[in-house]
Amino acid sequence: MSKTHYFPNDIVHFTWNANNEPVLTIQSGDTVIFETREVTDGQFTIDSTTEAIAALDWNRVYPLAGPVYIEGAEPGDTLAVEILDLKTKGWGWTAVLPGLGLLAEEFPDAYLRTFDLSDGEYIHFRDDIKVPIEPFLGTMGVCPKNADNVPIMPPGTFGGNLDTRQLMIGTTLYLPVQEIGALFSCGDGHAAQGDGEVCVSALECPMSSSLRFTLIKGKSIPAPQFQTKGALTPKVNHAGFYGTTGVGSDLFKASQDALRGMVDHISETYKMSKIDAYVLSSLCVDLKISEIVDAGHYVVSAVLPLAVFEH
Repeated sequence: MSKTHYFPNDIVHFTWNANNEPVLTIQSGDTVIFETREVTDGQFTIDSTTEAIAALDWNRVYPLAGPVYIEGAEPGDTLAVEILDLKTKGWGWTAVLPGLGLLAEEFPDAYLRTFDLSDGEYIHFRDDIKVPIEPFLGTMGVCPKNADNVPIMPPGTFGGNLDTRQLMIGTTLYLPVQEIGALFSCGDGHAAQGDGEVCVSALECPMSSSLRFTLIKGKSIPAPQFQTKGALTPKVNHAGFYGTTGVGSDLFKASQDALRGMVDHISETYKMSKIDAYVLSSLCVDLKISEIVDAGHYVVSAVLPLAVFEH
């Protein structure tokens, strides 16, 4: 019989380490309920202002719940993680962090905004701008092979800080097991994010999640894979989209150009500061590789869902 386990909310770790002692041991088919902290581990609150960024202790960033040991898991197996439920817990924040983000040179100054998420349905970015709450865990992964205090960011073939917003309720994430027991951990809850997380933060928040684990013996995959339950953007598909593009021989620069065009468009069309347009883009604009085969000239599109604007 499968069981439901509750991960203790007073235990976290801040790096990947194969020597971390498992906190829970479960069987294939079991479900685990997690209550994860927001990504600064309580250094920001709903009352925080931009000044809090300067005091941020980066050693306490990315508190992960884990590890969870799955009986029978071995390197060469695949761990299926079915996302049964996700709920935001009251509040969240988004920010521009100096030196980070797709347009770090254009936006060098710190900037922090916090939001009340008690509505449950929308992030009220402005009186006339509502971004749907579509929660997911920014970080889910098994322990990397032979990891010895490996930073949580960036991700890898083991999963980790994937920041993939399609990992929502109903999706199943497949992870290649790299250590005995898999040693799964998770955290970094997001209430909303566009593909790319372009300003370096999503709508970061504490999260309650329910995950079911199934071990697939003898099946090896090279990197994380996932299957969604339905449409990728069901809450915004009804109102059309506006796209800007970047074109050139450098995929990163083309992405920057597409985003620059989008920031300008949002700022001018919806009468807001460029930094707010940048932050809003991180919450709901999707970066897409529209074309990559034309003799080394790439087309990247930034796509804005018009459903977030009430008028």
